[in-house]
Amino acid sequence: MLRDPMSHITRYSVMPIPAVAEHEESFQAGPIRVGVEYRLLTDAIAAAAELEDAGGTERGQTTGLDDRGVALHVYGEQDGEEREFLRFDCFQEDPHYHYVSWRDKVNDMVHLDPIADGDSLGWALERIRTRLPQMLTRAGAADVAEKIDAVAIEAVLPRITQAAFRARYAHDGELAE
Repeated sequence: MLRDPMSHITRYSVMPIPAVAEHEESFQAGPIRVGVEYRLLTDAIAAAAELEDAGGTERGQTTGLDDRGVALHVYGEQDGEEREFLRFDCFQEDPHYHYVSWRDKVNDMVHLDPIADGDSLGWALERIRTRLPQMLTRAGAADVAEKIDAVAIEAVLPRITQAAFRARYAHDGELAE
């Protein structure tokens, strides 16, 4: 039996909801910037977002949304603009990540398996450390991947990690009160 290697990917007809810049803590690592943001995903937030068209067939869930967690945004410059190419949504209910290709207008989302992958935030940080060039290439940003400075990423990753876990625990504490 042949299996479609892309069957675990959902290709959306819209690009992802943009990061909220004032909620993002940013870290420059050579030619890329990593943003750390605690995200809420609700019906109201999704409805208010102005989304660009993409090449997929799936609009995605637009009602019954209620999830939250740390998002890691990976940006680089392409065609004279800073663009987000990878997003790791380390959500409580549905952890996933996005490959975002602006040239091809493609937004592919891949769900994580918390049983196999473990903590989604730890998993995402490890992907940034070990698989970033390959993932950027998959997202249509091979030109950005070629400029990756592994030393710069290793140097800033402890600060990214600290900010990500600080965001997670600060907001988890708010929810418990």
